Amino acid sequence: MSSSSSRPPAGPAAAPAPDAGGPSAPRPMLRRPVIAGKAAKAAPARPAPPPRPSRAPAPSGYRTASGTGFVAPVRQAPAPAARTVAPNGLVSSRLNKRMAELGMCSRREADEWVALGWVKVNGQVAEMGQQVLPTDRIEVDKVAQSFQEQRVTILLHKPMGYVSGQAEDGHTPAVALINPRTHWRDDPSRNRFSPPQLRGLAPCGRLDIDSVGLLVLTQDGRVARHLIGEDSTVDKEYLVRVQYGDIATDVQSAFPREQLALLCHGLSLDGQALKPAKVEWQNPEQLRFVLNEGKKRQIRRMCEQVGLKVVGLKRIRIGRVTLGNLPVGQWRYLSPHEQF
Repeated sequence: MSSSSSRPPAGPAAAPAPDAGGPSAPRPMLRRPVIAGKAAKAAPARPAPPPRPSRAPAPSGYRTASGTGFVAPVRQAPAPAARTVAPNGLVSSRLNKRMAELGMCSRREADEWVALGWVKVNGQVAEMGQQVLPTDRIEVDKVAQSFQEQRVTILLHKPMGYVSGQAEDGHTPAVALINPRTHWRDDPSRNRFSPPQLRGLAPCGRLDIDSVGLLVLTQDGRVARHLIGEDSTVDKEYLVRVQYGDIATDVQSAFPREQLALLCHGLSLDGQALKPAKVEWQNPEQLRFVLNEGKKRQIRRMCEQVGLKVVGLKRIRIGRVTLGNLPVGQWRYLSPHEQF
């Protein structure tokens, strides 16, 4: 009996079921129907961007980058105050520099005093950055003078393992040794330690982490300028134990005399010729250096240039102040009668 063909059901066609295990039939794409009698909305037109304003010229206090156009401005450093020349030919200088040259204080202290109104020039209260002539009369209030007298200068016998200045690479700064427990019991000074004495206490010059000896720390800008200022002539004395190649004993007899003369004068560091130094044998294994400059690791680098290796370095004198019997790791005050 043959099967008769049946008509498809009325209405929308049903989606055929996918075969088991076979690929799924693609899903039909749906489109939004267009409603008769209504026009489709047109996309709104994007407004045109406003014209870019022309870049303003650089202000007079700024500089422009090289090339075309003006880029992000970089503010220039303020121009130094213009010097004046008096009719007699004298040239002016900044007030803080002049006060430092006269030994009244450091430049930083001068600026602090001027800001507090403690400085007068020719009877008038001074202004910050003021220019003065060598003939101008500079007066400092007694309050500033008494404040300065309270500042201390400390002499420390620095041991190995401490850095002179700020802490670096995990090493402790020498100022950490300044406390009541390490104050030398035989200190002839009548000063007594107090925590405010640590405020602004700074080293005057370098002493390497692997060197020992006299280190000066001060709150007094006059002392700092005298010892490490650009025009300082204060000399420093060192005892330096050396080796020459594999020779560790009686180095003096093996070391050439012409090389010793070169240590005294003729070497350069960092592209600059060194000032003349006094270098002589203290004993067969130890040299005595007297320098009036203090470049970083200067003695060690000088010795390297002539084939010497420094195995011990100790500073024993700065100016007229000696290390004396001060024990390692202890400190004392600079006495009023002592001068560098």
